[in-house]
Amino acid sequence: MVERNRFLDVLAHLVLITGVLVVAFPVYITFVASTHTAQEIVQAPMPLLPGPHLIENYLAALGGGSHASGSNAAVGRMMVVSLITALVIAVGKISISLLSAFAIVYFRFPLRNVFFWAIFVTLMLPVEVRIGPTYKVVADLGMLNSYAGLTVPLIASATATFLFRQFFLTVPDELVEAARIDGAGPMRFFKDVLVPLSSTSIAALFVIQFIYGWNQYLWPLLVTTDESMYPVVIGIKRMISGGDAQNEWNLVMATAMLAMIPPALVVMLMQKWFVKGLVDTEK
Repeated sequence: MVERNRFLDVLAHLVLITGVLVVAFPVYITFVASTHTAQEIVQAPMPLLPGPHLIENYLAALGGGSHASGSNAAVGRMMVVSLITALVIAVGKISISLLSAFAIVYFRFPLRNVFFWAIFVTLMLPVEVRIGPTYKVVADLGMLNSYAGLTVPLIASATATFLFRQFFLTVPDELVEAARIDGAGPMRFFKDVLVPLSSTSIAALFVIQFIYGWNQYLWPLLVTTDESMYPVVIGIKRMISGGDAQNEWNLVMATAMLAMIPPALVVMLMQKWFVKGLVDTEK
């Protein structure tokens, strides 16, 4: 029996509480700022308690943006763009990675390992190295200011392909033999056996890739010039145009709070599957 040490218990709780405060306090300040007027926010000291303008500020942000700043796009529209982009990137990455890992593990074709390592080596290339050529291709194809331009160059994922390949390698050979005896073809085996077995891994990767797609900044900054195609991260940057007096910080902070909601909901709603997908090894 392990003897409990009261000092260590107190220390552990203090560390946890400190960590929560460090993470949560900036979010709280953002929320408080989103409930005051722009004039109240720039005053010293800044208010630390919520104000009476919460509904007013959030409706203004959702409906029309900031007229004194660099963007007049409605936050509601920007969040729709971000949501579509994140969903397409997440679903596209998972779908392509599942199929490519399936082909690499279960099909015998020449240079199979060469193709896998060619995919894997792309992990070593920083985004900045390939962003110039990628932009040139997207521009030549006329995909600027479009959902295709925002998503297609980001769909391929060497990481997801590698993870699914490692998972498929652990699937017992008996399952393959049983499916073959039952007359199941390759795609039937993929659909009825591998995909259900991979469900928790798919859920975990969906959470990661959705947040990755939602938080995209550099690529949308290059391929979007039309405000109607701004994702919300770009919209927040455009709303901050100059000094404190020129920015409507209440609307900026309201937009930031709204931008946190979808990824936070995805994490909370899929937390069980996310954790299980990272630690579960049962077949």
